[in-house]
Amino acid sequence: MGAKKNLIVITGGAGGIGQACAQAFRNQPIIITDYSQDQVNKTVESLSNEGFDVSGIACDITDKNDIENLIKFVSEKGALKAMIHTAGVSGTVKDLKKVFTIDLVATELLIDAFYKLAEKGSVAVLLSSMMAHTVPANPEYDKALANPQAGDSFDIVSKFVNGSSDKMYDFAKRGVHLLSHKNATKWGEKGARIVTVSPGVIETPMALKAAAEHPERMEMIKQATPLKRNGQPEDVAGVVQFLTTDAASFITGTDILVDGGVIKVIAKM
Repeated sequence: MGAKKNLIVITGGAGGIGQACAQAFRNQPIIITDYSQDQVNKTVESLSNEGFDVSGIACDITDKNDIENLIKFVSEKGALKAMIHTAGVSGTVKDLKKVFTIDLVATELLIDAFYKLAEKGSVAVLLSSMMAHTVPANPEYDKALANPQAGDSFDIVSKFVNGSSDKMYDFAKRGVHLLSHKNATKWGEKGARIVTVSPGVIETPMALKAAAEHPERMEMIKQATPLKRNGQPEDVAGVVQFLTTDAASFITGTDILVDGGVIKVIAKM
């Protein structure tokens, strides 16, 4: 028997950033997961045709049973090198509970599940958002965001978002930061790491849909960006790939902004 494969697991692997991340791991075995089995199959077929060592499984990341099936699938394929969590929804879904559940509760479910597979050298890379940096620290909602599965957490956070699903998205993404802080020591005891990456405006199908709904705001952000452009999925994928390497072995429990410098500019406006 040969050595176990060191696997890269990508949630939301059929999406724009997820697919870009997959491309960044051409020389490593990849597992793609997404909500739709059809989309997973198409992505796996496309990558296989390009010569990737890739397999896939559908997973509803809000369903504990689905996540357990994913964990079983991964454990049977090899050892966990990285879990890259790109799956999520934007505020365009216009549903506070859905945003909170998919973007935050599901993130904690995945962190807890993949912790079982984590070993020395493993890393969880969680996608947050630059908008998380617009939400100030507050003891009341931060406790709820850091414990999203608690029975009253959604209700507590909801009081602060004024019925806005876009604002709930910002809060949920702050919660992703807080989950990495909360789990860094636990993962570190295994010699494993957990980090977040906060993209700015990245030209994915999801972001382009948001741009169509808020064209003036999106153009304002672009003009305010020091680099005077929106990001591309590859801009995020390169950082994610780096964070999984030995070169990043002392980076954990923190966030990396990939926003062209815009959030610091907006904060001063």
